[in-house]
Amino acid sequence: MTVSIWQANGEQITRNAEYAVIGAGLMGCTAAYYLKQAGHDAILIDARDVGLGASSRNAGFMLTGLDQYYHHAEERYGVDAAREIWTLSQQSHAFWRKIGAQAGVTMDQNSSLLLAESAQEAEDLQQAARRMAAQGFDCEYLADDPLERGYFGAIRQPGDGGLHPYQLVQAIFSASGAELIANSEVYAVEPDGAEVIVHSQKAIVRARKVLICTNAYTVHLDDFFRDKITPVRAQCLATAPLPEPLIHAVGYSDYGYMYYRDLPDGGLLVGGARKNFKVQENDTTDDCTTDPVQRALTHYLRTRFPEVDAPIVRRWAGIMAFTSDGLPLVGSLPRDERIVYAVGLNGHGLSLGAAVAERAVEKLLNGTSVGVFDAARLM
Repeated sequence: MTVSIWQANGEQITRNAEYAVIGAGLMGCTAAYYLKQAGHDAILIDARDVGLGASSRNAGFMLTGLDQYYHHAEERYGVDAAREIWTLSQQSHAFWRKIGAQAGVTMDQNSSLLLAESAQEAEDLQQAARRMAAQGFDCEYLADDPLERGYFGAIRQPGDGGLHPYQLVQAIFSASGAELIANSEVYAVEPDGAEVIVHSQKAIVRARKVLICTNAYTVHLDDFFRDKITPVRAQCLATAPLPEPLIHAVGYSDYGYMYYRDLPDGGLLVGGARKNFKVQENDTTDDCTTDPVQRALTHYLRTRFPEVDAPIVRRWAGIMAFTSDGLPLVGSLPRDERIVYAVGLNGHGLSLGAAVAERAVEKLLNGTSVGVFDAARLM
């Protein structure tokens, strides 16, 4: 928390709410939407404004699954859990597409390409494709490089695609009908009898229950999360429009450390490259770009896409939240079960965010089990 005594000096407005949701990004807005669908009102509180954190600083990838290949997920979590996670990912995509279609969000279903940067990664992709197919997930293993750019093979997932993430979160917020208290950083959440009080810079909100959806920034909200979430910086660049698209898919390689896509305006996005800079890029909520990573992204652009001579027009960073086992965390704070949290999307909020938010709301309302996302597994 960074709110000074001068910024919140007891002159805040006081509001009453049935439910308060902290964080107006993709997760918070989706949770507010599900609360509305269940017949409940919510107040959203955000330190900035709707979707201005990682929700609009990502690459806009709708990728099925996690940041690990399917057979590795089976080994790590078990066959049933991996199947559940991949299925929930597809359900999240269906939700984004429903909201996106209603609101005219820029999106497509032009597939994803998981590309191998090495012979070892190609072997992993082949095993992953074999296991996904066995579990009924639509995919195709390609032994050759579909882009003819020096990759060692690929998986094509036809159900995946790209979208405009800022348009999406704005559309979900609009559909939620929630009241927003913007530019109002939260600095304390305290039980008080039959209520939970959310103290923020502009307002004090008294609610029946509270849902925390602040992802990487949760480490600043409560010390409980210090050893459970690691903030990690992700960086991207984008070029000016090109004569024609280069990928016709969303691309993902080097076990997720590199990613790229054609942009709606005709430019090319390249992101990632933090693999060799983890000391600088891990455990930080500073969303400024850094020269080493940006040089690496530029080098990748020039190496894999040498015909691109358009200028780089934008460089940016966003902060992701990683957990120790690679899965989101949904649970209640030990000090009060009325304070529920849904955090730790591990850089794949557009893969699982809707499913995580829906299960968090079910827990908030009814105490329902959240399955594979249950934070108790790490306690």
